[in-house]
This record gives sequence, structure tokens and C-alpha cells, in this order.
Amino acid sequence: METSMYPQSTTELAHKRHELAPAADDAFKAFSAAVFADGALPNVTKQLIAVAVAHVTQCPYCIKGHTRAALKHGASEQQIMEAIWVAAEMRAGGAFAHSALALDTMQHQHASGAR
Repeated sequence: METSMYPQSTTELAHKRHELAPAADDAFKAFSAAVFADGALPNVTKQLIAVAVAHVTQCPYCIKGHTRAALKHGASEQQIMEAIWVAAEMRAGGAFAHSALALDTMQHQHASGAR
């Protein structure tokens, strides 16, 4: 039997989380509802953004939950996969862009004659 390092998200865990910090839990739920409400961006677009961000933050619960929500709000499987590819490019882009720090350090190191 395969085991996961992440426990299954259950109603029991949700109840315990609420029991331990009800005000914060209620505030987070209200915040989430406000963030994902239709506005200048429709909910489906917000869910696609959330799928992408969840892949960058590598939150397995968020990946599953926002993928389900995106599908529920009408996103296609192709749109979800494209959002994931955008996330992958952005994550790789950070390493690529920050290579300027290493290149600058190497340039200064060589200019000073130090090794």
C-alpha cells in the first residue's frame, strides 16, 4: 500500500482546525470567498491563476482543490495545463533572471583579479 507524506484532507481535520482557531478560520474562509468572487476577473480565471500559483508554491492540497474548482467553474483541461506551463516557465524564469547575480559576481571577481 502506498503511503503519502501528506495526510488526506478530511472533514475531521477541518473541524479540528476550526476548533483550535475559530476566528482565524472564519476570517480565512471569508477572505477566500471574497478573493474568488467574480469581479474584474471571473472566478474561472482566478481559479486558473490559483492552479498556477499552487504549482509554484508546491501545495498539493491547493493543486487538487483549485484544479477541481477550475473544472467546476468551466475551465477546460487544456486551460489548466496551459496555466501549469505558465507556472513552470515563471519558476524557471526566476532562476534564469537571477543568473545576473552570479554573472555580475564573476565579472567583478575577474576584474579585481581575485580568484
